[in-house]
Amino acid sequence: MRVWVDADACPNMIKEVLFRAAQRRKVQVTLVANQPLKVIPSPFIKAIQVSAGFDVADNYIVEQVEAGDLIITADIPLAAEAIEKGGLVISPRGELLTAENIRPRLNMRDFLEQMRSSGEHTGGPAALTANDKQAFANALDRLITKGLKDS
Repeated sequence: MRVWVDADACPNMIKEVLFRAAQRRKVQVTLVANQPLKVIPSPFIKAIQVSAGFDVADNYIVEQVEAGDLIITADIPLAAEAIEKGGLVISPRGELLTAENIRPRLNMRDFLEQMRSSGEHTGGPAALTANDKQAFANALDRLITKGLKDS
């Protein structure tokens, strides 16, 4: 199992959880972004900078993902593509995204995008809380444990 992180918008508090998990569980964590990333020195943590451009980091992750890999993203289209390839996906809030729940989220995302393009102000997600961080850490631990058992 490898862990892929859509790192362009991944909150620092979530990256810290990922770094600790990589070290503790000896799992490869790869952060992908179109900007330079700071990561701690570790044989289990890697940062990949892709060229700038729309969905370049997302496309890189989708190309690399294999069945059973874990993807960390809040990007619903990326999550859908990763799920199609057999990846496991959790959001930075610890929400497990699955084949069963991704379609309604894609529909809502498309609806909100359509509203924004017509001039409607839809706002953004709420700020990440300590509870979100804990939910993420718990979900990450569960999925890594399952992934290590299955491999």
